[in-house]
Amino acid sequence: MSAKVLIVEDEAPLAEMLRYNLEAEGFRVAHAETGEEALILLEEERPDLVVLDWMLPGVSGIELCRRLRSKSDSRNVSILMLTARGEETDRIRGLSTGADDYVVKPFSLPELMARVKAILRRTSPDRVAEVLKIGDIELDRAAHRVTRGLRQVRLGPTEFRLLEFLMESSGRVLSRTQLLDGVWGRDAFVDERTVDVHIGRLRKALIRGNERDPIRTVRSAGYVFGDA
Repeated sequence: MSAKVLIVEDEAPLAEMLRYNLEAEGFRVAHAETGEEALILLEEERPDLVVLDWMLPGVSGIELCRRLRSKSDSRNVSILMLTARGEETDRIRGLSTGADDYVVKPFSLPELMARVKAILRRTSPDRVAEVLKIGDIELDRAAHRVTRGLRQVRLGPTEFRLLEFLMESSGRVLSRTQLLDGVWGRDAFVDERTVDVHIGRLRKALIRGNERDPIRTVRSAGYVFGDA
């Protein structure tokens, strides 16, 4: 799956414009209007990058940045501050508090997109790489193609997304709930047994003859791609 970006912005037209352009670039996007809402979403969504306004109702952007950096489970989330506060002292404060980058409104949209991609290339390379390769299995996001060795692996859309999500998390055990959230989405009304069905289809497509099964079932835990 592509990188997930959380927009924390109380100006609805700006937030919608950012969402539209980020989704056009292939990112998954969530939006919070307040710092309090963002804190809840951060617990649920685990974004790769937060685009954060400073001037928010309630918990300010700078306070939200400080809280994220103070907690072990969120201190590695990338933060790009997008704010009208352009004084040098504000920039220094934002970066010192923990922002990875600082963009002042009004801003150039192409430059903002370039900065988003630059941050993610550093912090979440697998989320923005067009090609994922683990062992003899290669997944090309742009071409929507999977190969194993010299042969092409034909997958349906769901199996493709499932393989993509597994490869991004190679070596980590993923529960059925995590796979449902990551592949089908939190709002999908899908039974956990559906995961097992699609894992079976994916294995059938990936394995020929004596080829090793790249997906390991971990009893009572879930599945892992590669070595855990």
